[in-house]
Amino acid sequence: MIIIKNIKKSFGSKRVLKGISFDIRDGETVVIVGCSGCGKTVLLRSIIGLEKPDTGRILIDGEDITILNRKDLYRIRKKFGMLFQGAALFDSLTIEENVGLALHEHTSLSRNEIQDRVVAVLESVGLVNILNRRTSELSGGMKKRVGLARALILNPQYVLFDEPTTGLDPIMAENITDLINETTNRYNITSIVVTHDMNSAMSLGDRIVMICDGKIVFEGSGSDFKASTLPYIMQFRTGNSDS
Repeated sequence: MIIIKNIKKSFGSKRVLKGISFDIRDGETVVIVGCSGCGKTVLLRSIIGLEKPDTGRILIDGEDITILNRKDLYRIRKKFGMLFQGAALFDSLTIEENVGLALHEHTSLSRNEIQDRVVAVLESVGLVNILNRRTSELSGGMKKRVGLARALILNPQYVLFDEPTTGLDPIMAENITDLINETTNRYNITSIVVTHDMNSAMSLGDRIVMICDGKIVFEGSGSDFKASTLPYIMQFRTGNSDS
């Protein structure tokens, strides 16, 4: 499991995270919501070791990644996959090369074995016969699916999703949300999702954590979040400043 203890992070004089603490249990999906600039993405980057908190601890399966050396941090990162907001695919590579990159870098599999793994994971996200295509040929929804396939290629224990439905129309956003649910259940993955999409948050989350001004202001089930009458939660849910 992941244990986050009193994480604080500043950039210059700007305090972004002001003492974040919560646990993420094996097999669950935790959705992190909050207004732009509240620290969600900084928290996500801290969990994978791309940002180092000023104080506090982040334990991944009992190991505190805030004190690990680079070699051990890379070892821990192999437990993670990540779907970036813009999919972050390499335009110069084919889809096969994009998805199989980590296998080339971190395994001794043959080219044919890697291709078989890439085909299988692409099929698991609903994509076939696109190995030789370029990212410029794909729709936004297809890029998200390829990004998810790449996140899954090393059979991660944890997957981080940074705004997985951003830039998609409502129908495609729902499709991607359903796909994330299906995939995390099939592979028994522990997931952390950062999103502004309330429909996606309510569909995905076993638990919702809301951050406001660098602090956790809500932690609970989707039904409790939906029923909350706290003004800032009602405003966030509806987008109405008069709520």
